[in-house]
Amino acid sequence: MASGEAIRRRRECVSCGYRFTSYEKIDEKPFMVVKSDGKRREPFDRTKLERGIVRALEKRPVSPSMIENIVNDIEDQAIMKGKTNREILTSELGELVLKRLQQVDKVAYIRFASVYKHFENLDEFINEVNSLEGEKSE
Repeated sequence: MASGEAIRRRRECVSCGYRFTSYEKIDEKPFMVVKSDGKRREPFDRTKLERGIVRALEKRPVSPSMIENIVNDIEDQAIMKGKTNREILTSELGELVLKRLQQVDKVAYIRFASVYKHFENLDEFINEVNSLEGEKSE
């Protein structure tokens, strides 16, 4: 395993003298996302995170390298937040995305928020836009 994922060791049996090679690999507990019901968990999926961000930023003036940076930042923040128990709530992950999109592109923020916050009607949508406008004037 030349990729650096394992440690190669040459060993020798103390009773018969047979020499052999063994490989040791770290078996790391995966970083998990706790679903909104609080019971189900699934492994953190960077691709899923990126897909949601790309969809929110679709046809917006944001470069692919900027999207990559956004995904990296959110992934790093999520891992730091869930450092002790190796998991993060979907609500916390969603808030990290919203916070970052709000800094980058207000339209993408509203797009993501409309799905994430499950807007039921036009009033909720308008209230969210107004709250963004209120933050800008402060």
